[in-house]
Amino acid sequence: MAKKVIISCEKCGSRNYTMPAKEGATKRLELKKFCAHCNEHTVHKQTI
Repeated sequence: MAKKVIISCEKCGSRNYTMPAKEGATKRLELKKFCAHCNEHTVHKQTI
């Protein structure tokens, strides 16, 4: 079973998405996704 990581909005901090974790990744995942709470596209970073 693949391990999943949670990514959260940089602006409001809500934890909106889960993504499958890549093996051997050394940096935290950072994507621009839509945040329903902010109602705009914002940067989302992987939470620890």
